[in-house]
Amino acid sequence: MTSTLTPPPPETVASLGADDRCDRCNAAGKLRLTISGDRELVFCGHHANRYADDLAKITVHYLADPDFEWRGAELLS
Repeated sequence: MTSTLTPPPPETVASLGADDRCDRCNAAGKLRLTISGDRELVFCGHHANRYADDLAKITVHYLADPDFEWRGAELLS
């Protein structure tokens, strides 16, 4: 069975706040991902785009900062 990932409605993912930090380097978060098991990951712009190919494979929902273009978004469509 093949599943299709679509961007979630805004109310399903918590918005990014000033205290959201990258899980990789602790920089300001630009992307919040929900993966299987309702677990969340936050990435800065650099790491979000660096790992976009792999992150897109495991993303169930995502929310990007309005000023940030995540390269993985086009992989989900």
